[in-house]
Parts: sequence; C-alpha cells; structure tokens
Amino acid sequence: MAARKRASADASTEAKVQEKPKSQDSVPAEPPTAPLNLKSGFILKLSLLLLGPYCYLIFHHYNIDRDLKKSILINAVVSLAGVFVTLKMIPVASKYVLRRNLFGYDINKRGTYAGTLRVPESLGIVVGIVFLVLAIVFQYFNFTSDSIWLVEYNAALASICFMTLLGFVDDVLDVPWRVKLLLPSFAALPLLMAYAGHTTIIIPKPLIPYVGLQILDLGWMYKLYMGLLAVFCTNSINIHAGLNGLEVGQTVVIASAILIHNIMQIGASKDPEYKQAHAFSIYLVQPLLATSLGLLSYNWYPSSVFVGDTYTYFAGMTMAVVGILGHFSETLLIFFAPQVLNFLLSLPQLSGLVPCPRHRLPRFDSKTGLLTGTNDGTLVNFTLRLLGRMSENSLCIVLLVFQAIACFLCFLLRHFLAGWYK
Repeated sequence: MAARKRASADASTEAKVQEKPKSQDSVPAEPPTAPLNLKSGFILKLSLLLLGPYCYLIFHHYNIDRDLKKSILINAVVSLAGVFVTLKMIPVASKYVLRRNLFGYDINKRGTYAGTLRVPESLGIVVGIVFLVLAIVFQYFNFTSDSIWLVEYNAALASICFMTLLGFVDDVLDVPWRVKLLLPSFAALPLLMAYAGHTTIIIPKPLIPYVGLQILDLGWMYKLYMGLLAVFCTNSINIHAGLNGLEVGQTVVIASAILIHNIMQIGASKDPEYKQAHAFSIYLVQPLLATSLGLLSYNWYPSSVFVGDTYTYFAGMTMAVVGILGHFSETLLIFFAPQVLNFLLSLPQLSGLVPCPRHRLPRFDSKTGLLTGTNDGTLVNFTLRLLGRMSENSLCIVLLVFQAIACFLCFLLRHFLAGWYK
C-alpha cells in the first residue's frame, strides 16, 4: 500500500527506517499529543467553510419537514458531542498504543528532529469506537423497534464495525496488500444481505435510443456493483495517503459534499421514502464528519498521531454504506474522482507490472524541507511532478483543494445530467 509510516518495535527495524540519535535522552518517549492551541483555528475555519453551505440549505434555502429536520438536528447535537469525546480520548489512547509498540516514524521528515519522534499509530480505532457509540445512542431518539429502517441501520453499523475491526487487525499484523483487497468484501456482507432497495438504474436520455430502455434492472449485478464499491471506497482512501492530514482531510471534504447532496435531494423531492433514504445517509455522515474533525486536530501537519489502516478502512466503508443505503452510489463514485485517478495511476504497480516499493512516498530534502515527486504511480507524486517541489503541508492543501473542486464539479455534472431526465 502507499506510504505507510510504520516502524516495528525492535531496534534493528527502527535503524532501517530512521537513523536514531546517539544519545537516547534526545529521543522523546512520546510525541506531543495536544496541538489544539496551534490547530484549533485552522480546524474551525475549515469546518465553517465546509459546513456553511450545508447549514444555509437546511435552515434557510429549503423548507424541510419539521419532524425530519428535528431528527437531523438531534443527530447533529449527538455528533457534536463526539467531537469533544474524540479530542479527549486520542491523547489517552496514544499512551496505550505506545506501550504496545504501535508507533511509526514520519518518513516525510526524515533527517530532521521531527523524524525521530515516535508517533502513535492506529488512532483511527478511537474514531471508529466513538462513531459506533454515537450511532447506537441515536437509535434511541429516532428509531422504534418496528421501524422498517432499523434492519438496514443495524446492518450498516455491523459492516462498519466489522471493517474497523479488520482495519485494526491489519495495523497489528501488517497483512499483505492483496489480502487487504479482500477484507472489505467480508465486511460488506451484512449490508448486502440486508439491502432491500432498488436494483435499477436510469438511462440518460441521449443513450435511450441505443439501450432501448429508460430504466434498466440489473438484479444481482447491482449488488455485485455495491460490493465492489465498498471494496473500492475502503482501499482508495488507504492508497491515497502518505501526508499528514491527507487521509482524514479527504474524508472530511467528501463527507461534507455528501451532506450537501443529501440536503439538496431532500429539499427537491416530495417522495417521503426518498427523503428518508437521504436522511438515513445524513444520520451516519454527521457523526463521521464530527469525529473526523476531532482526529484531524491531531493528524494535521505536523501530525502527532497516525490514523492507520483502521481509520482509512472505517471511513471508506462508512461512505460506501451511506452511498448504497442512500441510493446515490453512482454520485458517490463521482465524489471519489481523485481517488479513482489515484487508483488508475497506481494500477501498474498494484498489478505487479511495475515494481512496487513498500513506501511510495516523495523524496524529502531535510535541508529545504521540500518534497520532490518520484516516478511512483500516486496522485501525490504526480502532483509534485506537475507543479514542482513544495512542502508537505502545502502539498496536502493542494490535494484537498483538488478534492473540493472535484466534488463541486460533481454537483454541476449531477444537475446537468438531471436536466436530461426531464
């Protein structure tokens, strides 16, 4: 996989990953895990930028049913509590994972003092647990025992929980990437077995003369597509990585776009079941976004924690679940356009046609603090080859801006194509 910053606990492996200082006293036992005074302003501005359109749409632009809006706001309040719980739990969990030698060195800071710090790994487990607790607590406020949505809701949580567990197992055992491709297939089984939605797709009007149908029922092939979507979402977040804040940052941007899309669909529709499907998606995306913002406070440059495969698998599966059960899996795939591009660039190495090193990271110059792109097939290296050398923080911001632009173009494409259906 791309750009894992892992280091084993034995001294020989540590020496291969990073030269240690001669004096052991110069190596901090633990990295700083409370950077909130430096990053809180940035996280707050990012939250306002991404959530501003969402709040405008739900409170002002659309006239949403009172009961539906109430359930969304209750979910938002529960999710907001998750931000503070995540912020408090991460420093505590960091101490425990360091005791079990789950740490890594930041390869993009090799040759500097920051590159000698032991950074706790797999802190995505905190976000996954807090998310699941929030989602379960929310059931008390919104679902009754005979709710028709409760089965799919619990199936969604089962798949997310399963994927979080498998991600943590991967962090501990460090399984080969070929096995990683199979893990989401097993985690998606509860979701696919409980799925009771449609298996049809609407053919765009320009293609109807060639297909001969307006609506095409794919049957079992649609469920196969949903399973492949779950595999893609989880692994695409995992391989588009390697920079402080990139994994969590892209999740935050996509999750914000999903929220806006759901509110737009609820506001424009008059079908109660269609509205409920998109509200169902919001119930899971809001706690995902809230807990991810809490994690980003520690994972943003300079990162004091690494999220591990636990978080990338958890985030990817959650977004796949909301896309499938919200009945907008095709739109979700367009939101993942940068991840699709990264996958296409990575395909020669992932397929074995081109040698694939363990870390497909850019080259770091400790004198200038700049990154230089290599010939490895990742969007990170491609961006550096295209735009030239830049710092890790600047590169991450460029990639997240590209992610936001891709989501914006998705909205334009989505509504442009929707005009063809009329």
